[in-house]
Amino acid sequence: MLEQLRAGKLAGSWRLKLSCGLQEFPREIFALADTLEILDLSGNALSSLPDDLPRLRKLRILFCSSNHFTELPAVLGQCPQLSMVGFKANQIRSVPAAALPPMLRWLILTDNQIAELPAELGQRPQLQKLMLAGNQLQSLPQTLAACGRLELLRIAANRFAALPDWLFELPRLSWLAYAGNPFCASSETAALHTSIADIGWDELQLQHKLGEGASGVIHRAVWQRNESRHDVAVKLFKGAVTSDGLPHSEMAACIRGGEHPNLIAVHGRIVDHPRGDDGLVMSLVDDRFRNLAGPPSFDSCTRDIYAADTKFTLNAAIRIALGIASAARHLHAQGIMHGDLYAHNILRCEEGNALLGDFGAASFFAPEDRRRAEALQRIEVRAFACLLEELLERCCATDDSQTALSTLADLQARCAQENASARPLFAEIEQALLTLQVAPAVKGVCAEDVCYNARRDIVSV
Repeated sequence: MLEQLRAGKLAGSWRLKLSCGLQEFPREIFALADTLEILDLSGNALSSLPDDLPRLRKLRILFCSSNHFTELPAVLGQCPQLSMVGFKANQIRSVPAAALPPMLRWLILTDNQIAELPAELGQRPQLQKLMLAGNQLQSLPQTLAACGRLELLRIAANRFAALPDWLFELPRLSWLAYAGNPFCASSETAALHTSIADIGWDELQLQHKLGEGASGVIHRAVWQRNESRHDVAVKLFKGAVTSDGLPHSEMAACIRGGEHPNLIAVHGRIVDHPRGDDGLVMSLVDDRFRNLAGPPSFDSCTRDIYAADTKFTLNAAIRIALGIASAARHLHAQGIMHGDLYAHNILRCEEGNALLGDFGAASFFAPEDRRRAEALQRIEVRAFACLLEELLERCCATDDSQTALSTLADLQARCAQENASARPLFAEIEQALLTLQVAPAVKGVCAEDVCYNARRDIVSV
């Protein structure tokens, strides 16, 4: 790609990715100044950017992850259209106020060495997504309380002794991850010591890979103990910090999550792995289940992307919503925030049976601290409001469904209130959805039975 750039063959390009051991910013990039909107320089050896970077006047998105930066470059703040900045996995210790673009919407500083953020971060009114996991932060600027558009916040694996009170007043905050901080340590340790079956590595026969995420790799496997033989999924954790947090925090939440028909069953913890890797044995997903949606795009930022032809019957929409509300209510009763309650983390079949997966952003809270516990739960309720809105937008309306649709819309509005303290908790949401529950689409089988049966064939990816 660099050779093509130097040869002038990329004229008019609006997107460019270069990962070829660069130690200096290639000046040839400025030939694309009139068109370039997305620039990805991740995976190089860069430690600075040129002072005339603003010549890329249309630049909206810049990735410089996995480089050698020790400071977020101040020149970024001079780029008028720059809204998404990604400097994950550098050695950044300093974030000067001058480095914050005026149109900043999405900032990724995961896995660095940042101990302090500038107060000016709270003066970026477009800020929606802030990813800070894996740093050395003990606090956040109180000015962030003014960021009324902030919806996703990742502060896991830092040095927080507590969450700031103003966090619970943010009107749109929906997806919060804070595991791996000192104030969570005892809960995570206790969860990892929860009684669960030990499954020897020699009892497992790994087959093909089913999927891979930031926290681990999942294989289809056969689990054989004595005469008992089961098809299962095996998740082996990588151990490195992810955008959401630490893999051992995810493992703790999976174990503590326990049994529920709309969660993925965990059969046991792997012991005696030859490299000492942590892992879980889980149920295998039935082929009928598919992801409800795809993850957010650069443009959508915090909202999932659905296939253009996605439609739901009223029955299916209610079943999906009820299953996820029930799973969230169950997790909250265990003192767990899912942290990533999104359609792209939900598996569903045509009948509408739904399974909530991916605990990478899960965090623990103390249920006995009722005020704080309910405030955290209501943050997740807003995430559910986004899901419910997406279901309603794609729901096939009929003349006899208008009353139910109106009731769902009213529930969605209550869950989405900017006054977080006025939102219902999931127990109330579940009861409201139960009143709308209709007959299962699978003749002769109740919806609950379908969910329980499907759990035998589920995997979390």
